[in-house]
Amino acid sequence: MGSDAPGGDSRRETCENCCRETPHDVTVDLLVERAADSSLARRPYRVSTCREFGAESRQAIGQT
Repeated sequence: MGSDAPGGDSRRETCENCCRETPHDVTVDLLVERAADSSLARRPYRVSTCREFGAESRQAIGQT
């Protein structure tokens, strides 16, 4: 994971677009997924968006 950025509300993380450490906005979103039994389920995802390039990565929370 990244570290807190000084004086801001973003974090510094490695950007998947340019492979450099850049400021990112990090949020948690609930996304609807279709479960195996055809029902719908909500699952939390960590969403990290690079402030310089706009590249976004999503990772399911609690994923093993």
